[in-house]
Amino acid sequence: MAPTSETLTAERILEVTEEVLRRHGPAKATVVDVARALGVSHGSVYRHFRTKAALREAVTKRWLDRTSQALAGIATEEGDAEARLREWLKVLFDAKRRKAGLDPELFATYTVLAEENGEAVGEHITDLTGQLARIVRDGVSDGGFRHTDPDVTAGAVFLATGRFHDPAHAREWERPEAEAEFEAVVDLVIRGLRAG
Repeated sequence: MAPTSETLTAERILEVTEEVLRRHGPAKATVVDVARALGVSHGSVYRHFRTKAALREAVTKRWLDRTSQALAGIATEEGDAEARLREWLKVLFDAKRRKAGLDPELFATYTVLAEENGEAVGEHITDLTGQLARIVRDGVSDGGFRHTDPDVTAGAVFLATGRFHDPAHAREWERPEAEAEFEAVVDLVIRGLRAG
């Protein structure tokens, strides 16, 4: 049974929009395609998202939030900051690599959408560097990391590891040596942070 406008939710629209984007690509997917897939009028979709751009931005934010949420638990854990930093960076790399490898069409679509939605991407990066700053702050507090400005250091760590999470480098992630290169960069970053 097709949803009625009363049962139609923003979350359901986003789920279907993701499928429509996967099937048609970002250049051809329309709000009418989304509405047709939902079995409702395009006006029903517009009641939840004012414009096509707003819908695409919400889909982008939803996609980015999945990664942020997976990492947030690591950032807020108690325990050794060095181990948490290593795990956080590894989970980020694995998540991006998995998205690019398992569903390359959708990953390419999201790369296009991310370029369109700089504000959502900026908020995502702010969230991620905030999580890193918390880990660095904890490391400074427990004496494992040298005294440093956690926000500045988090930004530097994010930039230093960009090759392993920036979609511009997605083609490199499946190379056999990518894992060893990732470990070498993380080791270098950790050595630079250690106290003493």
